[in-house]
Amino acid sequence: MEKTYIDALPLTMNSSEKQETVCIFGTGDFGRSLGLKMLQCGYFVIFGSRNPQMTNLLPNGAEVLSYSEAAKKSDIIIIAIHREHYDFLTELTEVLNGKILVDTSNNLKINQYPESNAEYLAQLVPGAHVVKAFNTISAWALQSGALDASRQAILKKETPFSTSTAWLYDSYVALGILGFFLFVLLGITSLPSVSNAVNWREFRFVQSKLGYLTLILCTAHTLVYGGKKFLNPSNLKWYLPAAYVLGLIIPCIVLVIKFVLIMPCVDNTLTRIRQGWERNSKH
Repeated sequence: MEKTYIDALPLTMNSSEKQETVCIFGTGDFGRSLGLKMLQCGYFVIFGSRNPQMTNLLPNGAEVLSYSEAAKKSDIIIIAIHREHYDFLTELTEVLNGKILVDTSNNLKINQYPESNAEYLAQLVPGAHVVKAFNTISAWALQSGALDASRQAILKKETPFSTSTAWLYDSYVALGILGFFLFVLLGITSLPSVSNAVNWREFRFVQSKLGYLTLILCTAHTLVYGGKKFLNPSNLKWYLPAAYVLGLIIPCIVLVIKFVLIMPCVDNTLTRIRQGWERNSKH
């Protein structure tokens, strides 16, 4: 099978400096992505593979050899294979003696093995210097580079948690849910089949007492939504209030009039008038 190569555009290259050779064991997604970045940074990359003739999709400029031949050409060897396939390294103990082995593997589960992968690698090749690196970056991030959407952004200013704002949001949601529930209840009791099944006291309580409670909750829901926007001139386009502010005019007028009417001095007089009281009556 012919080898397929991927072009590698150099990031930084100094032709006067001698290229340092880096060996990568493994030609999977992570190994190829890491090799591509190494080539772009000016390193000469040699891949170690169990089947060098069948390896494809390698970066342009990289060389692929067997594990033993690749290890002889570099003092830094990046192990880009899974822990389950580390056993072949015992056959390369003499070749890897004194070299730096970079372990990039991660386990699928926490505490999957009694020792870490790096410790296990150090036990297999006691003469090598084992270090851990590149295990917190994915092959996709290596290939995407600056186009990766998960890259960190600079935080200009930390916004502290506002208790008052949190209370406003929670109150806004709670008032909206309660108001909507009572509004649906009023609609159900207005159905002829339901209103005929209740007496006049129950119907009056639902339509009057719960009706005004629904109006209060829905009005408070909109007021909390507006918050400080009601009195902030910068939020008024062309010096006109928002639509939800205009929609509060009639409900607020109704609630103010109702508040005046339920005051004892007014309510007692209205009750006496409903009962037939007249100002100039002798009885």
